[in-house]
Amino acid sequence: MALPFPEIDPVLIQIGPVAIRWYALAYIAGILLAWRYAAALIRQQALWGARGAPVDKSGLEDLVLWITLGIIVGGRLGHVLFYTPTLILTDPIEVLRVWNGGMSFHGGCLGVLVAVAMFVRRRGLDIFSLGDMVCAVVPIGLFLGRIANFINGELWGRPTDLPWGMVFPGAGAEPRHPSQIYEALLEGLLLFVLLRWATHRAGLLSRPGVTAGLFFVGYGVFRSLVETVREPDFYMPEFPLGMTMGMILSLPMVIFGAWLIRRGLAQGPAAGAR
Repeated sequence: MALPFPEIDPVLIQIGPVAIRWYALAYIAGILLAWRYAAALIRQQALWGARGAPVDKSGLEDLVLWITLGIIVGGRLGHVLFYTPTLILTDPIEVLRVWNGGMSFHGGCLGVLVAVAMFVRRRGLDIFSLGDMVCAVVPIGLFLGRIANFINGELWGRPTDLPWGMVFPGAGAEPRHPSQIYEALLEGLLLFVLLRWATHRAGLLSRPGVTAGLFFVGYGVFRSLVETVREPDFYMPEFPLGMTMGMILSLPMVIFGAWLIRRGLAQGPAAGAR
């Protein structure tokens, strides 16, 4: 017996032509909460060892703007390039209509990487240490974003006979994996706990790059696991070995993350770090 899909209106408030959607609120809340958590991290100087926090309060405020632009531009362009490249020729104006939906995490991740690199170059900061701070807060937004995907009834899973299978509107009569919830728990909650352990228990912020590496490896592994039960978009081609676009895009993240971890551990903590 399948679980009923909860009837939650994707639009929280409609005022004339203006609609406030849960999905948009998830982005806003994710950025604000991540900002608050990052501010708490940089206040705890003992976490960073002798090097200290990579940025001050004023710098963090500027960084949030750069990252927000990176998320929006990278997320939208990533969706178009990775999943719907035909839009560039058939309807190029649609590429600019971000309010119509269609965002890619991997594209947003690349956008944030570019934004952070540009910010670091302008400020002369340590990109590895700053990357640790940024990556430590990302799971907050991932959790809220996946919950918003669930509310929208999108990105559902493959058919299943498990007792928590759910019939999604527009996905036929078969019960399906609630893959959005899987991703919220793995990419959001569990990954946040892992990174919280790294920053507050293992003292890994004193080894620049290791926390960021754990994020990239953790996300890549968790995303690939969920991809095995997530229904691919109908317009995507079949890839060899049962791979999906999500798996293919996550593989470089795992490799990059492993390199960051190895580099950070090899360098060791700064003198005086705990």
